[in-house]
Amino acid sequence: MAQSRARRITSPTSIVQLDYEYGIPEAKPESGSWTRFVLISDTHASTFSVPDGDVLLHSGDLTRRGTLHELKRTMEWLYALPHPVKIVIAGNRDFSLDRVWYDDHWQETGKQDKPAVYEPPDPLFELLEGPRAKEANVVYLHNARHSFTAGGREWTVYGSALSPNFGARIRAFGYDAEDADAVVSALPQADILMTHGPPRGILDRTTHNAFAGCPALTTRVSSLRPRLHVFGHIHESHGAYVHEWIPGNRPTAQTARNRTVTDFELVDANPQTVFINAANTPKLAGNARTPRVGSEGFKPVILDLLN
Repeated sequence: MAQSRARRITSPTSIVQLDYEYGIPEAKPESGSWTRFVLISDTHASTFSVPDGDVLLHSGDLTRRGTLHELKRTMEWLYALPHPVKIVIAGNRDFSLDRVWYDDHWQETGKQDKPAVYEPPDPLFELLEGPRAKEANVVYLHNARHSFTAGGREWTVYGSALSPNFGARIRAFGYDAEDADAVVSALPQADILMTHGPPRGILDRTTHNAFAGCPALTTRVSSLRPRLHVFGHIHESHGAYVHEWIPGNRPTAQTARNRTVTDFELVDANPQTVFINAANTPKLAGNARTPRVGSEGFKPVILDLLN
């Protein structure tokens, strides 16, 4: 539990930095060969400073309401970032990228003072998959596996925007509880798993003390055991947890309510999965002052993995 609000989490094969001075995060270890991942999610068309690294992973909610204007703003920002590899998935707020859902529900995606405008698909996917995206080393994944080289080795990643329907909010890429087993059984083995929604019981607690993650996803991840599982969606549970795969030790972790800033170190060398809720748009309980997107408590997460 304490790990999820640690400033820095270390293990023999991973180093997580959740809190650091902008522009001067700790360097990769000098001993051994490491790959630096920088993790963001739920940026909702906001832009902010992002540390450099070998790989940038964005776990969805690129926009707030799925408009072309919002997506263009986000993608121009991502194009300009220096990371040699950038992997992106969508999220439930990226309405127009789920074309099956959107064609039936697009009129519901507006606001009271701003009616919805239908967004045709071609300009949207041109931003994600067109020449400018390719030149900027952006790869958009939806229910797809991808291989890339970074940090001196080849990595595999699988990305899916799907997340469980929770409550009555409008949402894209959603699935109902009765379909969860079938949905998550399609997730294949990969070094890195990117989903928009969290597993149940892992960095998924809302401000109302509900657990919004998917139970079937927790079971599936326990079988797949990727090196990294990154997600977002539940903003208030931004944090990280390093799980050791010991028989009978089911993964579970939540962000501490007091948001204590500490260091946490694991010394065992058992197989591990790093779980990261990388949401950058703040959401805090009660009357707490809301910080800026991507700022204190919701910064991009830096993860170094031993190759």
